[in-house]
Amino acid sequence: MAQEKTRPRLVVATSSSALFDLHESDRVFREEGVRAYAAYQVERESEPLAPGDAFSLVRKLLRLNELQDEQVVEVILLSRNTADTGLRVFNSIQHHNLPISRAAFTGGAPPYRYMAPFRCHLFLSTNPDDVREALDNGMAAASILPSLSARQDGDSLKFAFDGDAVIFSDEAEQIYQSSGLEAFAASEVESADEPLMGGPFKPFLAALHHLQSEFAETDYSPIRTALVTARAAPAHERVIKTLRAWNIRLDESLFLGGMNKTEFLVAFGADVFFDDQAEHCRLASEYVATGHVLHGVTNRDR
Repeated sequence: MAQEKTRPRLVVATSSSALFDLHESDRVFREEGVRAYAAYQVERESEPLAPGDAFSLVRKLLRLNELQDEQVVEVILLSRNTADTGLRVFNSIQHHNLPISRAAFTGGAPPYRYMAPFRCHLFLSTNPDDVREALDNGMAAASILPSLSARQDGDSLKFAFDGDAVIFSDEAEQIYQSSGLEAFAASEVESADEPLMGGPFKPFLAALHHLQSEFAETDYSPIRTALVTARAAPAHERVIKTLRAWNIRLDESLFLGGMNKTEFLVAFGADVFFDDQAEHCRLASEYVATGHVLHGVTNRDR
């Protein structure tokens, strides 16, 4: 008997502080210590937490399941809380009607260790150290920045990615940082037929691409992807040929030649943007939920 085909599942992990607003809880932890923090959470475990910086994105991800006859997206909670202090987080998940049932409460230990067993493609956190550890171990992760604006409308979900040090490795960025624009451009022209090595977000982009294929036979796909890069001609050719070699399709590709990315992200209608450079992230976060990918040469000394 032939096995029933199972659809690829996109698995995204989020920290409790990315999913919910834990600023006051964090203040208690920093100023009064672990015991005071634990008492604070237990005393308030029936008080729902307000949405955090990744809440809107998580809710829209989970909504994709309503468009299919089986689960195509799963969200996992990876938290440095203990199960005891984390009960308030699970109660808040239920309060906000989020279908999240799996979690790892690590009691202060690094949470990235459970990404592989849970088959996670991406980890969203507000803790830069946790993000770095995940990236250093070959897993896609981003530090979610506070955003003044988050898209709430519609069921579509739009992902925007920077290229170098995010989708691709930082091999070309290293040349740019060490030798300048002319050397970068010359190297990219010379290497146009050599695919770039994959960056930390290549597996996540591939998982998105597989998920998009599940909607290919319908008239409407709820997922759109865009490359938003400072590259311009002639450095565009290697990028295009690399994605072709990987058999990954992006819906839109914007080669901006150093222009500010923010207006283009707004025009695309991005729900989230991932970039490795802090200044790009800061500018984008004023209008779009933004994940800082703490990877590559531009983050090496941070």
